[in-house]
Amino acid sequence: MRIRVHPIIDFNKRKEIPFFFQKKKIVGEEGDTIASALHAAGMRTLTTSLKYKSPRGFFCGIGKCSSCLMRVNGIPNVRTCIAPLKEGILVEMQEKLAELPDAKFLRESKKTLDVDVLVVGAGPAGLCAAIESATQGASVVIVDENQCVGGQLIKQTHKFFGSKQERAGTRGIDIAKELESNLYSLQREGKIQVMTDATVIGYYESEKKHRFGVVKRHEYQSTLYDVRCHVVILACGAMENMLLFPGNDLPGVYGAGAVQTLMNVYGVKPGNRVLMIGAGNVGLIVSYQLLQAGIAVDRVVEAAPTIGGYNVHAAKLRRCGVPILTSHSIKEVYGAEKVEGAIVVRLDENWKPIKGTKQDVKCDTICLAVGLTPSTRLLSQIGAVLEFIPEAGGYVALHDESMQTSVKGVYVAGDASGIEEASTAMIEGKIAGLAAAIQLGRSQKKKLLVQYHEGLRQLRAGPFGEKPRIAKEKIAKRAEVHHARV
Repeated sequence: MRIRVHPIIDFNKRKEIPFFFQKKKIVGEEGDTIASALHAAGMRTLTTSLKYKSPRGFFCGIGKCSSCLMRVNGIPNVRTCIAPLKEGILVEMQEKLAELPDAKFLRESKKTLDVDVLVVGAGPAGLCAAIESATQGASVVIVDENQCVGGQLIKQTHKFFGSKQERAGTRGIDIAKELESNLYSLQREGKIQVMTDATVIGYYESEKKHRFGVVKRHEYQSTLYDVRCHVVILACGAMENMLLFPGNDLPGVYGAGAVQTLMNVYGVKPGNRVLMIGAGNVGLIVSYQLLQAGIAVDRVVEAAPTIGGYNVHAAKLRRCGVPILTSHSIKEVYGAEKVEGAIVVRLDENWKPIKGTKQDVKCDTICLAVGLTPSTRLLSQIGAVLEFIPEAGGYVALHDESMQTSVKGVYVAGDASGIEEASTAMIEGKIAGLAAAIQLGRSQKKKLLVQYHEGLRQLRAGPFGEKPRIAKEKIAKRAEVHHARV
């Protein structure tokens, strides 16, 4: 299931890493996660349902759902989709409830960090926020739970749209490399501390500063950090949406981000024949990326009567012979231990299935590109005011023009502030990072903020920017009402 030939990404064979799955020796490759190594070896079932004993695979691929939880070296509930593969580890299915081991932090593994700015999330928004704040003179710590920085950018092989200033014509993977280079250059200068493979586990009240518990994982133990900061920028991204249909929990049903992660980050095929659900930009782009990786796309189905993504993406698929069926949806998925096929049905003008229109699609992979929901758990714990904004993708924190939430010193940027493209996420990160530096007295560049806001306005100017424009207008109005009440 390894991808060795690709038109854009170099997937040469890496150093072999032996490990054990259910006491059977398996070989992964350096840089794999546990889940990607298992998938490369043909293991799609990662665990079974505790109640029904039915097979389960992973869904999101970015550590934000519970589908990949396994026991590693006796430790339960390890998120194997982001846990790095290490030599000799024992990986087991969690087929029954187990007692949790004692979580002990040795005295020498507790540390305190005092900084100006904590950035949570090292995707496009977080990277730009951290770089901007540090460039303006603030001390910064950036935390991400993955092995490397870049977030969604490291899996985006397509070229960006927009203006030259926002890297139009540049592939997401190349933008990620550029931002990573800038980040580590600032780290070498002592302006930024980068903590990957680390998780923010909680927010704690403090009189003068914001306090967060951060666990940094090492090979043999973890370090607990008490991070104290004047400002925090939450760029936590988003979570994949799921659809309700029989068989949606079978191994082989993935979110689009999981497919991209397996394919474009780890060089592992999610399957051999894919049914794509959703014809927005994500569904269209990921479908073309599947073809680039040598994976067949049977068809793309879209419940809406029109294609939601750019026509240029749809045209590329059609030239490759991939049909796009609008007013169609998935009715069910079938298979014994994994996906073997799906039933697709046509919808009427009321989005109801039309009798006699069922089609049996033979495939081994279902890819769901049906939208994202902002990640707001930390924002909720902090006490930021959240409201449901449909155009933003769900509940989001009310924030002002500078990206500051209802809690002073707490900023938000990127998909966590409302679902949009990576280009807008990067500008929002810059705005939050610069606004934080201005608030701290590290910068006076208010004119630069105006430039960034103009860049956002231009990116949202076209018809595809209507939805986020409406979302941000609603957020701004409700933030003003809340501020007036307070």
